[in-house]
Amino acid sequence: MATLNIRRNDQVQVMTGRDKGKQGRVLRVYPAKGKLLVEHVMVVKKHVRPNPQKQIKGGIAEQESPISVANVMLLCAGCNKPSRVGFEERGGRRVRVCKRCGNSLEK
Repeated sequence: MATLNIRRNDQVQVMTGRDKGKQGRVLRVYPAKGKLLVEHVMVVKKHVRPNPQKQIKGGIAEQESPISVANVMLLCAGCNKPSRVGFEERGGRRVRVCKRCGNSLEK
């Protein structure tokens, strides 16, 4: 299983593709596939069949589709720009840090 530098609820920016420049929060991470589900990014239309038992109306719904981890960069809260992720030992723990400014990316 692959390890990723980006985690759930991180703020990311899309660097390439049809949604280039968009920013959003990571909703879900798929480490085995190397993909992320980002809020309001890579939105696709899906035809939904009505289901009265679950109070679902039929029609065309919009939902997010997974995007490759290689196409996004983590946004640093300190410098407020997309940056690469590094790791340091701080207080006996391995912590993610911004390569641009050196601030911790942990919440």
